[in-house]
Amino acid sequence: MNTMKTIAIRVRKTLRDRRWAALLSLVVGAGLIFAGVHVVAVVLFWLVLMIALLNQQVETAPPGPPVVFATASATSDLGVLLAAFNALDMPILVISSEEIVRLQNHAAEKAFGAIPVDTDLSARIRSPGILDMVRETIATGKPNQIEHSERLPSDAVYIVRIAPADTTAAEGDRLFILSFRDISQARRIDRMRSDFVANASHELRTPLASLRGFIETLQGPARGDAKAHEKFLMIMHEQATRMSRLVDDLLSLSRLELKSHIAPDETIDLAPLLGHVRDSLAPLARDLGVEITLDLPEHKATVRGDRDELTEVFENLIENACKYGQEGKKVDVKLSGGEGENSVEVSVRDYGPGIPAEHVPRITERFYRVNVEASRTKKGTGLGLAIVKHILTRHRARMIVQSEVGKGTVFTVRF
Repeated sequence: MNTMKTIAIRVRKTLRDRRWAALLSLVVGAGLIFAGVHVVAVVLFWLVLMIALLNQQVETAPPGPPVVFATASATSDLGVLLAAFNALDMPILVISSEEIVRLQNHAAEKAFGAIPVDTDLSARIRSPGILDMVRETIATGKPNQIEHSERLPSDAVYIVRIAPADTTAAEGDRLFILSFRDISQARRIDRMRSDFVANASHELRTPLASLRGFIETLQGPARGDAKAHEKFLMIMHEQATRMSRLVDDLLSLSRLELKSHIAPDETIDLAPLLGHVRDSLAPLARDLGVEITLDLPEHKATVRGDRDELTEVFENLIENACKYGQEGKKVDVKLSGGEGENSVEVSVRDYGPGIPAEHVPRITERFYRVNVEASRTKKGTGLGLAIVKHILTRHRARMIVQSEVGKGTVFTVRF
């Protein structure tokens, strides 16, 4: 741009100098005529001078660097692509039309392991469905996607999508983007929801059927039977109470799930809280013939938590220990830690029949029961330990279960 400007300035200067030279030549010619020189000689002199001026070349500037206009490059920078893809949490592979892996991002390395550059895709991806989809897209140029499940190293479900990239490699080969969107959690939630609906409907079906049967009996054959009325009404009251407990527990679980990501910020001293729980469960323990012992430290043991929710946790654990460990006649509750120690623990030990090892990993699942009949006899809903797990998750605490058949069970809550 500066070069063109310089040339224009010099041209204008040259033309301006030529005008002055022409004017000067006219003045000189007129002077020669007045001096007595022949007119023909003066005209010839003036013509020669003008021709010389007109034939003079325009002075140009020395040649500068060539002017270059920016244009979009036809080749793609794989390094830039890799830097962009590494910022994503979705596994991504970039492959060529020859099914060669040109690069993979960090998420792909974490999910599938490192793949050497210029490796054939089939050496890493063994799924026939994915390979067929890739080949179809390479042949047609149209995007495709399928749902793919993996069992190892853990259960995972992906939406696998391939689409041609609007760019090419440096050597002119066309590139394709193969992405893996993890939907494992969504599928797991769908499965849990369907299981939950099935279990909840099953749990409600039994008391509803009982209520309906007793109502029909009272309206029919037992219409005038006072003893049957008293017996059936008592059973109906128990079944209605059972449904009420079930609905309350379901609502409690829903509330906990809504705020599971919000950690409580209240400071709670567990010693008086456990004392309150023991006192509230004393009548139940007395009816069952169980003694609740409480072992507390002399110092405070404080945690961050919600008082009502922690009360519900320890009520559930101690009540279960009294009901299902009734044979041992004793429940020990011990609080340890606090005052400078890294963690606070509460253990609830019963001396009952214990829990078989195969059931321990599943006892916090909704509606899961080690013994269905025993649970219903003791008026359990199958949701108590599920509620405990959700509350402890919100409190950033965990529960450890240790059990031995014939020797009892220990539930330890560690904050």
